Amino acid sequence: MNSSFLDKLLERIGRIGPGEIQNYVLRLAREKGFLETIFNAIHEGVIVTDPEGHISFVNPAACELFGLDRDRCAGNLLAERIPGLDWKSLVQSERVISRDMEIFYPENRYINFYVVPLQEKDEGGGMRDELQKQQSTAGVPSDIQGYAMILRDITESRRTTEAEIESEKLSAAALLAAGVAHEIGNPLNSLNIHLQLMERKARKLPARMRDEFQDSLRVARDEIQRLDYIITQFLRAIRPSQLDAHPEDLNSLVAESVSFLQPEIKDRDVIVETELRPELPLLEIDRNQLKQAFYNVIKNSFQAMRSGGILHIKTDIDDNHASVAFSDTGGGISPENMGKIFEPYFTTKAGGSGLGLLVVRRIVRAHGGGIDIVNDEGRGITLTIRLPLKHRRVRMLPPAPTVN
Repeated sequence: MNSSFLDKLLERIGRIGPGEIQNYVLRLAREKGFLETIFNAIHEGVIVTDPEGHISFVNPAACELFGLDRDRCAGNLLAERIPGLDWKSLVQSERVISRDMEIFYPENRYINFYVVPLQEKDEGGGMRDELQKQQSTAGVPSDIQGYAMILRDITESRRTTEAEIESEKLSAAALLAAGVAHEIGNPLNSLNIHLQLMERKARKLPARMRDEFQDSLRVARDEIQRLDYIITQFLRAIRPSQLDAHPEDLNSLVAESVSFLQPEIKDRDVIVETELRPELPLLEIDRNQLKQAFYNVIKNSFQAMRSGGILHIKTDIDDNHASVAFSDTGGGISPENMGKIFEPYFTTKAGGSGLGLLVVRRIVRAHGGGIDIVNDEGRGITLTIRLPLKHRRVRMLPPAPTVN
């Protein structure tokens, strides 16, 4: 709003009549409405606070980014409405501060924002001098009238950059992994053969010695199997595989995956509920690879839940994708770990390889699909796999709005 206009109004406030006051108020309302219309229309988020950080204005774009209720925000401290925002450190300096931020609710997004101090030079004295005294007493720089926070969604560009870096890393790792896997695989095969020979000889030992010897052999065999599993998972995660895609029923793949894991379900004493949408169209998918992805997601859920946990699996469809959502009661994951769950070798489970979700993402991306994760810390995670409907080649967009 025009500060010189306000200064003139304050200087003349004692000399103007009722009619002039009405004109001034109308002009103020028009200017305020004009600015609000602009801020409400732009895609960037805008939040304006007073010097102490109380929200005086927030536009719809900012509300959508943070999941805020606009009517309930006015007058609240911004730091309280957005937990995790270190507002005090951002406004310590009178300079413009620019930072990046990761948002976890209502959607996992990345934001670039900058905070601008709203300053006015002291030209009129009087009421403004009194305001500056009050602000100085409150520990706020005397010439700061408030702050504007401008937010820009950089999720897509950041994820594109991360995907490019990840692709380069995996390409380099693939060359190394092929040779390493071969060199490790040969000794593992040799060890397996010798363990089998040792087991045959152990049968001829006295009972007490045989039992002790077989316990040691069992430990060795289990460790060999674990090494073999890690190598297999690593190769699946980084090595592109040609899809053997055929028309398949998604509901059948889910049912087969759950049936295959029934012994583990029973052993862990968890409940698996399925909600399969009827009449899903057939999808062009590689059933073996996709079942492997389902196995990994389900096993991750099992490992996150204690005995008696519930895993709910739901299939659904929209205009462009069929989806499978896996919702567990495993307590969710901490915000600081959310951005790491697809990193190689990252795991929060004892004995985990940290490759399971990396395999899932590679398989889903090979099908042209995507993965969404909703984290409810303290309750659980919902991981949704979206697969494109191949029979839809195009999608009509709504007509562009006309400009008068």
